[in-house]
Amino acid sequence: MSVAFMTYVFLIVIPYLRHRRATPGDPYRLEWHFFVPCRDEQAVIGETVRYLRGNFPHAHVWVIDDDSADGTVGVVKAMQGPRHGGDRNLHLVQRRLPNARTGKGAALNAAYRALKSWMGRHADTDRAVIVVVDADGRPAANCLAVCAADHLFGDARVGAVQVDVRMSNRGTPPPERGFWRRKFGLAMVRMQDLEFRSAIAAIQMSRGRTGTISMGGNGQFTRLSALDSITHGLGPWRGALLEDFELGVHLLTQGWKTGFTVDTHVDQEALYSLRRFLAQRTRWGQGTMQCGRYVRRIFDSTHLSTLGAAEMLYYLAQPWMQLLGTLIYPIPFLLLGARAVHDFDAVWDWFIGGSWLLFLTYGAFGLLPFVIWGPIYRRQCEPGKGFWRAVGYGFAYALYIYTFYITSWRAVVRLARGRNGWTKTRRNEERHTGVVALDH
Repeated sequence: MSVAFMTYVFLIVIPYLRHRRATPGDPYRLEWHFFVPCRDEQAVIGETVRYLRGNFPHAHVWVIDDDSADGTVGVVKAMQGPRHGGDRNLHLVQRRLPNARTGKGAALNAAYRALKSWMGRHADTDRAVIVVVDADGRPAANCLAVCAADHLFGDARVGAVQVDVRMSNRGTPPPERGFWRRKFGLAMVRMQDLEFRSAIAAIQMSRGRTGTISMGGNGQFTRLSALDSITHGLGPWRGALLEDFELGVHLLTQGWKTGFTVDTHVDQEALYSLRRFLAQRTRWGQGTMQCGRYVRRIFDSTHLSTLGAAEMLYYLAQPWMQLLGTLIYPIPFLLLGARAVHDFDAVWDWFIGGSWLLFLTYGAFGLLPFVIWGPIYRRQCEPGKGFWRAVGYGFAYALYIYTFYITSWRAVVRLARGRNGWTKTRRNEERHTGVVALDH
């Protein structure tokens, strides 16, 4: 199993390291609509709208208010201008209880219906592209041109594109007092940046070979005609906690191609808090488990190759494999410990007689597939960092990955209890206000 995993890592690293930038396209060939789901985002929504309208003046911005209790709506209406219609490219979609606060997918479906109504029945849906951005998201200024490239939305068969995700607060310490708390917060942010910009980016590039590139919640671009093709009266987003991967399943099994690029990116804020990070990843793990209902759909799809179906099924199996691993991996050590209690001398003689090599090999194969991402991250993303610091990042990333065993158990417990609701994660600046926001 260790050799197989090492081979897998090697295979995904090579395309990532060999990547060359592609020629961008003409963004004016397409019509762009930014969807910004919000709940209690008064603190950030103004700057986000100004950023989007300033950098993409020909694009439309749709702010989706999910029954905010603060002044989010007032901020947006003030920016729309006289009688709330001064800026014709800025739109507000308001949801109200009891229909509101039911998840990000439901909020996006509301904006989808509003957009369809606004465009009319005879609109060119092949030209229209929906861009999902978090309320604190900052797409790079070149993102529309990059996504309009010939191999992305320049290809009529491409239904969706995911761009690279970066952490905007990498290298920025948290405001907490205390040396170790600040160091831990910095490390948490760095690991999230490393994960998205190296490991996840490499996986997405390898999925380009299997035809199974998946969508992310932030920086997700989808052709409107592709969304129309999977709606079936229910809406493009179907309510899983991992609504982005679920969307990708429907697009791929409908026959659309998906793309990924690191030639542009979207910035988002990483979490300093381990508690909030675990809550976020528990939701992602639970969403992956929920998407297990699509196993048969993936297996039977004629639009997926055998390798593509296998890759998607492997992804869906990961949280369950992590649960199994926490049960299986400790067994040899427990048995060895029990034997040592009864006959320590025999165990010691066995260990110094050469069996220590087994432990060394086990440790090397267990760490190397994760440690390697530190130097890779330095080479591709942060060349200004020293080599030994990058190695340290790699060891920290190995520890970081083991948190997923915790979140997998938390996710399965939530499933067993029937707790399938949307779990909010507070933004960093909201730690003292008690305000919550739609999660990444």
